[in-house]
Amino acid sequence: MRKTYVALVTLIWLTGSSLVHAQQPVTKGSSVTATATIQAIDKANRRVTLRNEKGEEDTVTVGPEVKRFDELKVGDVVRMTYYESMVFQVRKPGDKPTGTTGDAALTRSTGAPGATLAAQETRTVTVKAIDPAVPSVTVTTEDGRTVTRKIDNKKNLEGLKVGDRIDITYTQALVTEVVPAK
Repeated sequence: MRKTYVALVTLIWLTGSSLVHAQQPVTKGSSVTATATIQAIDKANRRVTLRNEKGEEDTVTVGPEVKRFDELKVGDVVRMTYYESMVFQVRKPGDKPTGTTGDAALTRSTGAPGATLAAQETRTVTVKAIDPAVPSVTVTTEDGRTVTRKIDNKKNLEGLKVGDRIDITYTQALVTEVVPAK
């Protein structure tokens, strides 16, 4: 999870996503949904062959953490929705972080087979320099790296000062549900 978080935060941060207006959190979020129909089930080896909407097939191994594996049937539709969001919030030197970081949590559904896996992490960067002409901001990460990036909207630099800390809270969730075959 940490490597995924770091890679995604770095990608979003480095591609110039918006910062924040003074003290106003900015939230960016997205989701992607995919469905696939179960074509075959190898119960002995816990393998399921899925076909997506394009007709492409893939066989996956289903781990022991999937408790309701025996309820799966050929023809069932597996729907997975991946959600991610990023919240940026400026805090002045000395202010305490607003977000919390927790471990990944798995919640099993009570109806048809399915589950939600969610995780959240908060990281903090410190503003080292601001160049309103570009516009860009240079920050120092928690591990001491210095990163300079162009900012999409110059207004997002208003009220931002050297020494400000920016909390970046990243949330990921994967919702999986199985719709029984008719």
